[in-house]
Amino acid sequence: MKKILFAASECVPFIKTGGLADVCGALPKEFDREYWDIRVVIPNYSCIPEYFRNQFEYVTHFYMNAGPYIQNKYVGVLKYVWEGVTFYFIDNQEYFNCFSPYGDIKFDIEKFCFYDKAVLSMLPLIGFQPDIIHCHDWETGLIPVYLKNEFQGDMFFWGMKSVMTIHNLKFQGVWDIKTMQGLTGFPKEMFTADKLEYKKDANMLKGGLVYADYITTVSDTYAQEIQTEYYGEGLNGLLSARHFDMQGIVNGIDYISYDPNTDEKLYCNYNKENFRKKKVTNKLRLQEDLGLTVDKHKYMVGLVSRLTDQKGLDLINYVIERIVDEFTQLVVIGTGDDQYENMFRYYAWKYPDKVSANICYNDDLARKLYAAADAFLMPSRFEPCGLTQLISFRYGTVPIVRETGGLKDTVIPFNEYENTGDGFSFQNYNGEEMLSVINYSKHIFFDRKKQWNQMVDRGMEKDFSWRSSKARYEVLYNYLKGWEV
Repeated sequence: MKKILFAASECVPFIKTGGLADVCGALPKEFDREYWDIRVVIPNYSCIPEYFRNQFEYVTHFYMNAGPYIQNKYVGVLKYVWEGVTFYFIDNQEYFNCFSPYGDIKFDIEKFCFYDKAVLSMLPLIGFQPDIIHCHDWETGLIPVYLKNEFQGDMFFWGMKSVMTIHNLKFQGVWDIKTMQGLTGFPKEMFTADKLEYKKDANMLKGGLVYADYITTVSDTYAQEIQTEYYGEGLNGLLSARHFDMQGIVNGIDYISYDPNTDEKLYCNYNKENFRKKKVTNKLRLQEDLGLTVDKHKYMVGLVSRLTDQKGLDLINYVIERIVDEFTQLVVIGTGDDQYENMFRYYAWKYPDKVSANICYNDDLARKLYAAADAFLMPSRFEPCGLTQLISFRYGTVPIVRETGGLKDTVIPFNEYENTGDGFSFQNYNGEEMLSVINYSKHIFFDRKKQWNQMVDRGMEKDFSWRSSKARYEVLYNYLKGWEV
């Protein structure tokens, strides 16, 4: 049996703030249980719904020291089996009693230093000896560091490998070296430029990238981009040096959950055979519910996003008056920076029949929008993978994206002369260029409806389920351990 442990800071269905949670919840279920034993460990946050927490079983507990600042701390280990996968939860009230998994960055760094050491410390006690620990993002960055240093002396850990997956390189877990020494107990010589030191501070993600046996990220293009200065967030030199031990594997989405034919949250179900007739019902009902002009001929553009600089919202701000003409509606769902929340609120107030700003995260409403919209806009400054465009394809909604990261890898630009492609894209981070592509998409929607519908057909036929990603992870795990296939 090949044994893998996923370590992460969040995971569906227990706790989610971003796409990382989807990966850790969906991917382990895909592996063939006859050959693979894939388990997951996350913190036992108090904000995990009661429904789940009441079913967690106690496994063991112990007391642990990390550095001088983390001494004699209680570590509880709980477990729960969900959809055939075993999940472990690291319990400690002081660190994980919270309304949200992340808050004050200094405290987050301390609690994830604690968590990273606790993950390795619990393994001999729960009788699970993984061949590979698959770590996700900066919160788990110290697991490969501890594994290759402090834990190497214990035979239990000999030969154990680690993989580090970057979901978003922007977040790295950086704090001053003195504090990090106090939290981790690592000796001074580990805080050098070739190890954890980063611009005179200590960097948790960098530690993981230096010590992991292999690095993955969530799309091929992003794997290339992060080796350049523009996208590399200060780690491009290290990532270039490790490029032979790195690859991009595009995320998938849950094709059972995201299925317009069975999704109970839609006003009207449909599939690729009947979307030409039935999809529009979703648009009319959503227009009515959101107080927009009810008219099936309007071009509805959707946006479901964190409202931050990364997502290209300054480009939208620059041209929004020209996007929402008399034929077009814009529906936004998301939360984030005040300036963007207020920007969308302002335009919704100014054009109540054309713009709807829903400053919240609401999965029911998001699904209704995926089904109702004609196009989905993602003009990201950078986008490691992006799930919105994958869900859009599934619901027969055409993505309009900037050619970066996973957006470039998954959306094939429409070519009206060859009648190929399944979306629209623009290359430069430029508002006028984005507007011109949006206008071109309107032209195809209004004047070349047959070609538009064929584009929708191609999008709905694509397979971005976890099956294809899982196959690439299997190849990687087999390669790392030298396993016969």
